[in-house]
Amino acid sequence: MNEVDYIIVGCGLAGIALCEILSEHDKTFVVFDNGSQQSSSVAAGMYNPVILKRFTPVWRAEEQLKLVPSFYKKLEEKLHKTFDYRFPLKRRFTSIEEQNQWFTAADKPRLAPFMDLELTINDNPNVDAPHGFGTVLHTGRVYTEALISTYQKYLREKGLLMNDSFKYDQLEVKLDGLSYQSYKAQQIVFAEGYGLKHNPFFNYLPLSGNKGEVLTVRIKGLGLKEPIKSGVFVIPLGDDLYRVGATYNNHDKLKDTTEQGKAELLDKLNSFIRLPVEVIDHRTGIRPTVKDRRPLVGQHPKYKQLYVLNGFGSRGVMIAPYATKQLFNSIESNQPLEDELDIKRFENLVQEDFLSNLGS
Repeated sequence: MNEVDYIIVGCGLAGIALCEILSEHDKTFVVFDNGSQQSSSVAAGMYNPVILKRFTPVWRAEEQLKLVPSFYKKLEEKLHKTFDYRFPLKRRFTSIEEQNQWFTAADKPRLAPFMDLELTINDNPNVDAPHGFGTVLHTGRVYTEALISTYQKYLREKGLLMNDSFKYDQLEVKLDGLSYQSYKAQQIVFAEGYGLKHNPFFNYLPLSGNKGEVLTVRIKGLGLKEPIKSGVFVIPLGDDLYRVGATYNNHDKLKDTTEQGKAELLDKLNSFIRLPVEVIDHRTGIRPTVKDRRPLVGQHPKYKQLYVLNGFGSRGVMIAPYATKQLFNSIESNQPLEDELDIKRFENLVQEDFLSNLGS
């Protein structure tokens, strides 16, 4: 048997964050990932501390942003590539009322560090923005697709990534640890994204899933230097290319792109862009979302060697370092998890027959 401290299932942003903190503390691990979950790879990758629809703060925004720069900087140094690009985000105002709501919110202590009080006047004739923009500070974009593919290559070269579906019925939980195929470990952490729905140990958790579709488009002559949010995000990629997204669909859980999603994105984009749009690429993924909009982190109610790290929704870039640190400290130092992310909040959903069936 190959002995490791941890088995990790899933190699998106959550899995990568866990690999990093384990490496920093000299813990050994192996990762299983079959590439079935694409939400991290197709994500726009924006990190932004303000909910721009309502001008309210993102949950634990300040604490999360403290970890973001150093976390991605270390990854860039390790992988010898740049993934984190920082720039202010422009929120397009559709009315004077929205301007007033912005300035009211920007006076609040929790939002003041992130919202510029100076109105930005639109000087781009190809953008319809007569009421100007508000500027969100401490924002940026992580190229998640490049990060994940590069990190997975790094793990493969070290023999730490198994490109294989995890077979739950082959996991044996014992008093002194657990075993899976040729591996023996002390703990296993499931960081599978929406794939958690098929996990017999944690599928009692209320992971609902939210489908998001994104476009890559070419808009010649638009000349945006910074992202704009106005119904959709428009993120400059260079060479007249832009990422446009994303849709939110709580009902469709299929992995196929849809003409309806494409039309929705183009309608919203064309409502304020005055140039022809050419669609280059169309992708989709299922975000791992939770009804209370908090992560799913913690220990299995029966098998104490099993843990979950999930439920980051559309904010994985920001939440991953923060939630992963909490889980690691809980496992290794017995520090209590924050109540709002601890899966113990859903213990009432665990049925006795569920636990009995797991033991059979």
